[in-house]
Amino acid sequence: MADVSLKNVGKTYEKAQANTIEGLNLDIHSGEFVVLVGPSGCGKSTTLRMIAGLEELSDGQIWIADRRVDELEPRERDIAMVFQNYALYPHMTVAQNMSFGLRLAGMDKAEIRERVDNAAEVLDIAALLERRPKQLSGGQRQRVAMGRAMVRDPAVFLFDEPLSNLDAKLRGQMRAEIRRLHKRLNATTIYVTHDQVEAMTLADRVVVLNRGRIEQQGTPFELYERPATRFVAGFIGSPTMNFLPAMVISKGGVPVVKLGDVSVAVPEQRMDAIADYVGRSVEIGLRPEHFLADGKGEFTVPVDMAELLGPTTLVHFTLEGVTCCAMLPPELAVAEGELQSLHIASGRMSIFDPDTGRAL
Repeated sequence: MADVSLKNVGKTYEKAQANTIEGLNLDIHSGEFVVLVGPSGCGKSTTLRMIAGLEELSDGQIWIADRRVDELEPRERDIAMVFQNYALYPHMTVAQNMSFGLRLAGMDKAEIRERVDNAAEVLDIAALLERRPKQLSGGQRQRVAMGRAMVRDPAVFLFDEPLSNLDAKLRGQMRAEIRRLHKRLNATTIYVTHDQVEAMTLADRVVVLNRGRIEQQGTPFELYERPATRFVAGFIGSPTMNFLPAMVISKGGVPVVKLGDVSVAVPEQRMDAIADYVGRSVEIGLRPEHFLADGKGEFTVPVDMAELLGPTTLVHFTLEGVTCCAMLPPELAVAEGELQSLHIASGRMSIFDPDTGRAL
């Protein structure tokens, strides 16, 4: 295990602006599982590849433990990387693929066999050691790629969108496998994905990147409940947050948010921040579960579409000219075209400055 530190790391490309990173500072603690997440082109894979030594830095330094590594070759950095496409040698058996790096390093054969057997046991692929990659399923190939990283016993594990080639069911299974493996090894892990569900379920800490800079970082709960910007609020959560234009007014000397003809109480923890916005426009954020059908309806809206998902129903409707989504109990049996009365859960509203996108 080891700490990882990125100090003012920058990466520029002469012909493209995508993946350009400027002044990135990030400290990852020993044993921590950190997920870098963001849309395509935000710089997350570039950042991972710079840590791995597969991309050169334009500026800054990278430290692993007490060593500066940005000038070292990848093999000298004490890292192991699991790629999106598995990168297995088709002519080698599972055991040979897993042991390839150790054999190149000249490790004793008995030690290699012990490491391969131990990793195969942990990953439940012991029965597959003599097979070749073409005889394996996608999930099995991913386990082999993970085993190849494990046997090296590295200071840091790097995962570059390792589940993107799997179907939805396998992705769910492999998320659980990766989390279980991390808890067992307690290894420093940096994981890149564009899938915010993976980020929320795997991470000790999520780092949201946007255009090569850190938009916000924190626990999955912190980012979900207290997004610092509209970008984070819209990126974290599925279905995505609803954003609606509103006005801050004073009612009896107390700031409230006016949404159409309805006045909505401001969450107490945001009262001081919004006091200066009286008479100004804001943008409010409501997650689908923040709309309730509890008989206290403030809004009556026609249902455009209802999606029954088993434990919940996603109800799509238009409010103040904006297409919105509410997550309601399936027993309501909501039907398309009918009117639905909705209420906003008390204290659950996010409020953003419409010009800067910062949360108030």
